[in-house]
Amino acid sequence: MTSNRKRKKIEDSDTELVEAINAGRHDLFQELVKRYENKLYNFGSRMCGDTRDAEDMVQETFLNVFKYLKDFRYETKFKNWLYRIATSICIKKRRKSKFAPDRELSLEEFLPKDDAPTPGEIPNWAQLPLEKLLNEELSKMLQEGITSLPKKYRAVVILRDVEGFSTAETAQILNIGESNVKVRLHRARLYLRDRLKGYFEHGV
Repeated sequence: MTSNRKRKKIEDSDTELVEAINAGRHDLFQELVKRYENKLYNFGSRMCGDTRDAEDMVQETFLNVFKYLKDFRYETKFKNWLYRIATSICIKKRRKSKFAPDRELSLEEFLPKDDAPTPGEIPNWAQLPLEKLLNEELSKMLQEGITSLPKKYRAVVILRDVEGFSTAETAQILNIGESNVKVRLHRARLYLRDRLKGYFEHGV
């Protein structure tokens, strides 16, 4: 099964499950939690930069889902709606990660010159096989780099390069324009490339 077909099957399954819950099968809500709790926790760990915040985010996300599921609009993918709630909660978290900078970074210095082309390719670290990416040293460096990003940039790079959402889906989740997503993603990638430059120059 191709990745697109598999994704479509999951989306259809999500829709059927949500419809059943909204039709009165509240006992099925636990199936929805089971389907996404680990994925949300991993997302929260990267996005919030703190395991306690990630745990709180997962709980708060599902409380909001349970409360507002009846208002879910089916023209939107459930997963996108779910991550929109989770991202909003993470951004509002006040606890400061130990990796976060004392002051918010300015990514202007990582912008290309006006006449420089804007690369659209996926960065090296996002193309690595999973077992390579999970290498302890690289994983730690990447997590620290992502966590040090301002949250608006962190959200874009995690949703696009880690979670695999499209530019359009990321824009929908964050409620911003697609062009804004592209600008933030480009700046974040340049910053992370600079952070990881030494690692890749010495070979992986």
